[in-house]
Amino acid sequence: MSINSAAAHRLQAGISLIEVVIFIVILGIGIAGLTSLMGSVVRDSANPMLQKQSVAIAESMLEEIMLQPYTICDPAAYHHDTGTCDHAEATGPIDGGLTQTRFDPGASFNNVNDYHGYNSTGIRSINDGTTVIAGLENYSVAVAVVEANGEFPAASVTAGNALRIDVTVTDPTGQTTILTGYRLRYAPIPNQ
Repeated sequence: MSINSAAAHRLQAGISLIEVVIFIVILGIGIAGLTSLMGSVVRDSANPMLQKQSVAIAESMLEEIMLQPYTICDPAAYHHDTGTCDHAEATGPIDGGLTQTRFDPGASFNNVNDYHGYNSTGIRSINDGTTVIAGLENYSVAVAVVEANGEFPAASVTAGNALRIDVTVTDPTGQTTILTGYRLRYAPIPNQ
């Protein structure tokens, strides 16, 4: 009986203090790692939403620009009676809206090249250039319109008849999204 009682006593012995401490340390490290992982997942979960919003802003701006006419000179500067353009508006295909703004109904952008150099911090409603759309205050958009003649085969597009439009949107974290579109001149004079 004494042999069996000694074996039974060893089997019923509990865990030592060292084993408990090691278990707590290992459990703590595991929980800390899991918490760190969860923190990074939660922090980075907003990035796809920011990127998606940036793409939507860039697509909207690019579409607005692409819907404008691209003619020899700005439609506001073309004189139908003489078939000529005002000198200030006819100095080159990219004038950056010399006398127009994006939101002024009396003198709004009316040609693709008017958008060259357009910058805005905070995305504004197209109907009201002073109202920033809620939630889009920390986004910015910039537009560059450049001649794109060298980007096409020489025989297909003559000089001054192709533009590359780059729309750059910067989200609140500083990440940029760039969309590019091309526009070819389709009419020699406005309203054709």
